[in-house]
Amino acid sequence: MTASASDIRPNLVEFTVSELSSSLKRTVEDAYGHVRVRGEISGFRGAHSSGHCYFALKDEGAKIEAVIWRGVAGRLRFKPQEGLEVIATGKLTTFPGSSKYQIVIEALEPAGIGALMALMEERKKKLAAEGLFDEARKQLLPWLPTVIGVVTSPTGAVIRDILHRLEDRFPRHVLVWPVRVQGDGAAEQIAAAIDGFNALPDGGDIPRPDLLIVARGGGSLEDLWCFNEEIVVRAAANSMIPLISAVGHETDITLIDFVADRRAPTPTAAAEMAVPVRAEIAVEVTSLFRRKVLCWQRAQEARRIELRAAVRALPTAEGLLAIPRQRFDQSAGGLGRALRANNHFHSLRLSRLAAGLTVRTLASQIDRSRDRVAGLGDRIRRGLSVQARSRHQLLDGWSARLKASLRASVSAQRHRIAADQERVARLGRDSRRAIDLATEQRWRRLSHATQVLDALSYRNVLARGFALVRDENGVPVHTAAEVAPGSRLDIEFADGQIDAVAGTGSPSDPNETPPATAKPAGSKPASKPSGTRGRAKSTSDQGDLF
Repeated sequence: MTASASDIRPNLVEFTVSELSSSLKRTVEDAYGHVRVRGEISGFRGAHSSGHCYFALKDEGAKIEAVIWRGVAGRLRFKPQEGLEVIATGKLTTFPGSSKYQIVIEALEPAGIGALMALMEERKKKLAAEGLFDEARKQLLPWLPTVIGVVTSPTGAVIRDILHRLEDRFPRHVLVWPVRVQGDGAAEQIAAAIDGFNALPDGGDIPRPDLLIVARGGGSLEDLWCFNEEIVVRAAANSMIPLISAVGHETDITLIDFVADRRAPTPTAAAEMAVPVRAEIAVEVTSLFRRKVLCWQRAQEARRIELRAAVRALPTAEGLLAIPRQRFDQSAGGLGRALRANNHFHSLRLSRLAAGLTVRTLASQIDRSRDRVAGLGDRIRRGLSVQARSRHQLLDGWSARLKASLRASVSAQRHRIAADQERVARLGRDSRRAIDLATEQRWRRLSHATQVLDALSYRNVLARGFALVRDENGVPVHTAAEVAPGSRLDIEFADGQIDAVAGTGSPSDPNETPPATAKPAGSKPASKPSGTRGRAKSTSDQGDLF
């Protein structure tokens, strides 16, 4: 007999679908309120029309839905891309509409390069604060450079793409500075290449480039990291030659892109920015020349038409001179009457002036002039007196200011002299202490050197029972083979020196008489070293020194 589900557990609480979904949502959010998830982005097709981003994070065995709200997506420094492994930070929740759980992402960073990204952002802020990214620092690119310098790897496809593109558009002289574009030492080589191009003199054996291109193919952030190094960014900022940055693909961003005068999305695009298309320039020049010729022809024709119209409008020579000739005849006819009238007018004027020139009139004019001169003299004397008083007052003020300034200067100089005296006394004390310290250090060094000298002196060896043998020229003798029979020798001991003559007999002959030796007064007989006879035996033609 089979029992139904209601008969098995009749006391279970019934939930609606919404209640159960809400309960699951609260449970998931309480248990996983804030998590960090590492996975690969899957199903990302860009932002939704609402501005939100929907995709999934997956690994080898599982998959979780993810969402980035529009406000958070606008603040992200890193934009999600399909197939990229990332580390997402956010809250875990559920979506009741499709009975699935999802993560609401609040922060997103590439997996494994989070530290590099943080370092890059920190370095970017530092260099931006110094003004290296300002637009005012950027230079204009030359329209048609004569020489182009390229900083890149000589074995990659980048240089071939650049040369091929330049050949297609406008062939130019290209100088390639081979460098490493990845790995240890790449940043130093790139910076040295940029500085090296800038150091080339104008008119030298190697032409100085008019434009620089720093190029590299695409790669990961680790591969392109050398272009984020501070030494490369500063070298690009200090470049006096306009510089184009063509590092990676269009989506790759490095710090050299911000400081370069122009950023190209690819090396091929950098070559296109560097030079124009020669065929287009030729077509444009031909078109401009044709337009210039047509304009000149139209202008010449217009001037020719204007000249013809002006010629038709001009009067003849007879017509131009007719009216002036008539005026001349009229003036010549009235010239005699005008001269007689002018003479009569000036005679009457002279008579009136002569009637007014009497002795009394001249005397009155002289008296008026004298009165005027006397008045001007009084005014001059009063003005000089007033000016003298004002100058005296001004001089008294300057004198008072000068005295006050002198007193202030004397007081300041006294304070300055006192301060200098105190400073000199302090420096004297410091110098004496320094001299004492230096003297003590020199004594210690001298004492140490004396001890070292004593330790290395050969006289200490002589004090231990050894002797120093020299030939008659004072040269030390190192082996018995160096001494010929009958040679005069000088033997130095710790307590004095003796002279000796090398013997000629066998040292094993008991009847051989040793050669006479000369020794200084008061010196003691020297004892024979224990190894001397053994060394003499080893030499067939060498006798006993004693």
